[in-house]
Amino acid sequence: MGGRLEMEKLKVLLVVGNLEMRRHLCGILNADQELDVVAEANNAYTARDKIIECSPDVMLLCHDLPRMSGIVFLGKLMPQRSIATLVIAERQFEDEAYRAGAKDFIACGDNYEVLAHENICGRLRKAAGGEWLAVAKRMPVLAVPHTFRNAGSGTEVATSIIAIGASTGGTEAIATVVRGLRKDIPGIVMVQHMPEGYTQMYAHRLDGEGEVSVKEAVSGDVVKQGQILLAPGNKQMRIVKVNGRYQVECKHGPRVTGHCPSVDALFESVARVAGEDAIGVLMTGMGSDGAKGLLAMKNAGARTIGQDEKTCIVYGMPKVAYEIGAVKWQVPLEQIAQKIYYLLDKRQ
Repeated sequence: MGGRLEMEKLKVLLVVGNLEMRRHLCGILNADQELDVVAEANNAYTARDKIIECSPDVMLLCHDLPRMSGIVFLGKLMPQRSIATLVIAERQFEDEAYRAGAKDFIACGDNYEVLAHENICGRLRKAAGGEWLAVAKRMPVLAVPHTFRNAGSGTEVATSIIAIGASTGGTEAIATVVRGLRKDIPGIVMVQHMPEGYTQMYAHRLDGEGEVSVKEAVSGDVVKQGQILLAPGNKQMRIVKVNGRYQVECKHGPRVTGHCPSVDALFESVARVAGEDAIGVLMTGMGSDGAKGLLAMKNAGARTIGQDEKTCIVYGMPKVAYEIGAVKWQVPLEQIAQKIYYLLDKRQ
């Protein structure tokens, strides 16, 4: 069987607040033999439910929705479930739509009848893309990559690993990232420069920020899906592999790059043990801790992210990392969680 898998129609979710406009678009789409409008929604909350229920291949999304705008919805959706999306909105929202994750954009005001001349069907097929569609057909329901599927209660052992480091300004920045993660995320190991005693309180605070669980790490903890292990204050945390599973070792030891816990110490161990199966994220902070470790990760095949200057409280650690070539992608704070999911998807 060549070409599109079994010649199945492209499943479209139509999300439009205006009833007449939705009917107009539905007529255009259903006239195309390769498209199938499997669900319609007039608001973001119904759209979310339809995505879970119908697993569409592509979404046609109008920005003008009640309760929550289409572009805001798209920005909240993409970190959780990447779906090819064509956005319809006034021209002034184009840049915002692409930042939220849109694959294509059509400018349209009140006169929605002009959409008949925009080749919407062809643009939806192009937005979905043959390769993306093939993956979607093989992975129904939520199209979650198999390496972090079935996280359940967070007890699954991670096959990939994510390492995060931060310092000045990191407590709030990390919380922003945590809120964008789900329980299906591969296990995370993290250093935030803090003294002994404070890391336990910070872990407890983060544990209530989102779906993932967060705990202060102790030696022997297994790196699991849906869980963040935070390095304890005044101890160096490194990862090891025991019987095919990532574990952490937390030990008293000398400062590394001026810190204990040190981001460099953690990242260098991740580079040695996990190699290309890792993602490294270096966030806001003063100094250079983490830069050399991130470079070691990159050289070992890991994918590396640095927080961009505009969203850093102190653009120190990620700046040094970028200058020495350790950062593959510079990403604004609010898009880091989305970027992590994108890289995990891309690796499949």
